[in-house]
Amino acid sequence: MSFTRYASLEDKVVLISGGASGIGESFVRAFAANGARVAFLDLQQDAGAALAKELAGSKHAPLFLRCDITDTAALKAAIAEANQKLGPASALVNNAANDQRQVYGEVTPEVFDKTMAVNYRHAYFACQAVVPQMIERKDGSIIIVSSIGGLKGSTVLGAYAISKAADMQLARNLACEYGKHNVRVNCIAPGLIKTDFAKALWDDPETLKASTARSPLLRIGEPDEIAGAAVFLASKAGSFTTGQTLVIDGGATIS
Repeated sequence: MSFTRYASLEDKVVLISGGASGIGESFVRAFAANGARVAFLDLQQDAGAALAKELAGSKHAPLFLRCDITDTAALKAAIAEANQKLGPASALVNNAANDQRQVYGEVTPEVFDKTMAVNYRHAYFACQAVVPQMIERKDGSIIIVSSIGGLKGSTVLGAYAISKAADMQLARNLACEYGKHNVRVNCIAPGLIKTDFAKALWDDPETLKASTARSPLLRIGEPDEIAGAAVFLASKAGSFTTGQTLVIDGGATIS
């Protein structure tokens, strides 16, 4: 997939969490293709280093920072390092997540806290660290990757779904609070996307058949189809869009 080019993203600093694989990798590729200065955070050392090396020939070679985003001190330190090396952020994409299946009655406080940390808490504190940079610039776009799981009930995604619903509320709250500084905050809520992260779901013929049957498009999504929405929201083309959740699920939630 070739990404739409937005001139307004050229040379802008974009921070991406969970950027070494899956949808996050597509975010890194899309913003690099738009000439942005990309810094991406991930715990996967080998995958992150390989992606940065592959894209080194872009207008601006992406900066990979190994980071456990559930460690708030480490997360803020990585964001500060990106600011020092690349400059203040124009866009922040909170993408890191884990949709581990859980039986409600078996969830311990430790598992619950871990689920919230990777899916919600990191986004909360990443925003807290980056918003001052955007206020100083009088411009910024924050994109939080939620999920259609936060829009509907589920029997095996209880804590995850709660965290993703919280992501949507975080976007609405921050959009209200910082709009006066020209900082926009939106969510993207993907449906089932073809990544290694969800391979167990889409690699099983029966599961795939059931999943595609719920979509009017009769297929599951590709990572690049999510990345295309992110570059739009981060660009001047999305300059009047804030506090919204863009559902990208092939129509699964309407059928």
